[in-house]
This record gives sequence, structure tokens and C-alpha cells, in this order.
Amino acid sequence: MTAMSGVGPLRADSARAVVLISALLAVSAAVIAAGLTFGTKPLSTEAALAALLRPDGKLDSILVWTLRLPRSLAAFTGGAGLAVSGYLLQTLTRNPLAGPGLTGVSAGAVAPIVACFVFLPALSSVFYPLIGLAGGLSAAAVTFWIARGGTVRLLHLALAGISVSLFLGAITTYILLLSGPQVPSLLFWLSGGFQGRSWPQLLQMLPWVLGGTVLALCCHRVLQIMALSDQAASGMGLNLALWKPLLLIIAALPVAGVAPVAGPVAFVGLATPHIVRLMRPVGPAWSIALNLAMGGLITVTADLVARSIALPKEIPVGIVTALIGGPIFIYLVQRRTSAFAGEA
Repeated sequence: MTAMSGVGPLRADSARAVVLISALLAVSAAVIAAGLTFGTKPLSTEAALAALLRPDGKLDSILVWTLRLPRSLAAFTGGAGLAVSGYLLQTLTRNPLAGPGLTGVSAGAVAPIVACFVFLPALSSVFYPLIGLAGGLSAAAVTFWIARGGTVRLLHLALAGISVSLFLGAITTYILLLSGPQVPSLLFWLSGGFQGRSWPQLLQMLPWVLGGTVLALCCHRVLQIMALSDQAASGMGLNLALWKPLLLIIAALPVAGVAPVAGPVAFVGLATPHIVRLMRPVGPAWSIALNLAMGGLITVTADLVARSIALPKEIPVGIVTALIGGPIFIYLVQRRTSAFAGEA
């Protein structure tokens, strides 16, 4: 009787999660559809739909199918991957301040990619995700080593990540000074953006984001145990020496795919998991799905704002996401000030 009584609420929570995910995806689809009409050459809704449904190779069809649609899909995919990565890092460290930016993963992925772009121009961009993965994992390992795993004190991880990111940022800046005429394009990329991204970049990014998301879903039971404590997880038979590095690699996979295409898009990986927690998901699997949908929605909306607010020019999407995520980060720090003081 007791077991049966718990089935109803569980199904209700799962049904609510499905509704929330469907609503987020529907809103994302609406934003993507609206994005087809915005640009230097605006299109009416009728013209955009006609070009989408009946492509004829003319200018409107080129704008929709070559520029605007793949760009919006790339923005959604990139945001989804960063949000999933942020959720994994926060669960792994049990630290609400963890994220691709504040753990050094983004800076670690970007710095070697910039170095290869400047010093090894003959190297194919196909290898950039692998280079970004190696750099991101190395930077995250150093960050966690400095912060003693990121779980001892919450501010330790943030301070360690900021230190590592600043160090790698200084290296990136020095490389930029040596790059000469390539500086403007690199600076825009370093601000985070999807300008000029089309189907090849989307297809380059997609396997990494999908791979990280699928692997995370496969590990949802491990994530549920990891959310407790190291002692509890060990007591339940979980091999932490195996699962912690493995989850770190899984968390770095989406960042490795997104960084070569969009650069370091700020705060999506930090802010999205906190927004999703307000929806009270029933477990890690639903949390991952909600993070994917919410991160995609935030980034595709930010991209639409970035390319339409200052026409005919556009601003990097990383600036827009920073304006969204910055206040959330300040709120998180302020909310936990008393806890930090108690730990000191």
C-alpha cells in the first residue's frame, strides 16, 4: 500500500516535467521562427515561412536556410550543452558556484584553440574540439586541485577557477597581441557569439553536445548518489576514484564542442541549473532534460537579442548572457555570505 501510494506523486512529477520541457521547447521553436524574420534584411512572417517551407534558391531562401536557421539551431545547441555541463559540474562538486566559466573549463578550452589558430594555421579546425577538451580538462583539474575538490568551502572553487581563468586569459591576450590582423575576428569570437555560423559548425558541435548529454543521462543514478556526500556515496558502494574523473570528462565534452564554434559564452552554464532548480525536477534525468531545454532557450533568445538590438551591427551573445547571468551570480554569492562567514 505504501509503495503504491508513492507511484501517483512520482507520475505527477514526471508528467509536470514533461509539460515543462515541452513548453520550453515550444517557446524555443517560436524564438527560432521569429529569428528567421530579424536581420539586416528583415523578412515578413509570410516570406520567412515561404522560404522555410518552399526553398527556391533565391535571396530569402539563402537568408533562412544558410544563415538564420542554422545559426539559431547552433545557438540552441550550444546553450543546451553549456547548461548540461554546468549542471554536471555543480552536482559533481556539490557547489552552486561551479560552472564551465568558474571552474576554468571554458578558459582552458579557449586558450589552446587560440594558440593553434595563430601559431598553427594549417591545423584543421576538426581537431579543435579535441584540443579544447584536453585544455578544459587540464584547467579543471588544476582548479579542483587548488580548491581541494571544490567541496570544502564554496568560495574556494570560485576563487580557484577565477585565478586559473585569469592566468589563461592573460596567455590568450598575449597570443592575441602576436596575431596581428586576426585580432578583430578573434576578439569577437572570444566575446562569445554565433555570427556567421551555419550547418558545418552546427554539425561539428552537435556530436559533442549529444554525446555529453547522453552519457550524463546514462549516469543519472550515479549523479543522484553523488548529490549526497562523498561518505554516503562511498558507503553505497560508489567508486569515487573512477566516477569523479569520468563525470568531469563528460561535463567537459559539451564545452569542447561549443568553444571552437562560439567561444566562451558567459554564465549560461552557471545560471541555468539554478533556474531549473526552481522548477523542482524529480530527479537527475529530468534535471538534465530541463537544463538542456532551458539552456537552449536562454541562449537562442540571447542570440536573437544580440543580432537585432543594434542593427545593422550586432553585439556578441556573450555580452547578453553575461547581463542575464551576472545578477544571478551576485545573488548566489550574497545569499550565501553568512554560510561562507560561518565556514571561515
